[in-house]
Amino acid sequence: MKLAAYLDQGTAAYGWVEDQVWTASRVATLIGRKFHISYSQILAAVTRSASLAV
Repeated sequence: MKLAAYLDQGTAAYGWVEDQVWTASRVATLIGRKFHISYSQILAAVTRSASLAV
């Protein structure tokens, strides 16, 4: 499943019921849970890709 599909399920589907807002922290936690990778690892990969494209 793609990240967008997980996000479409809403925050309550993942236990955050106090409000219905996706925060950066919640998205990072979701990425870790579903894809077994840290948000910082993703940012590092994107940064490397961007620097190679220049």
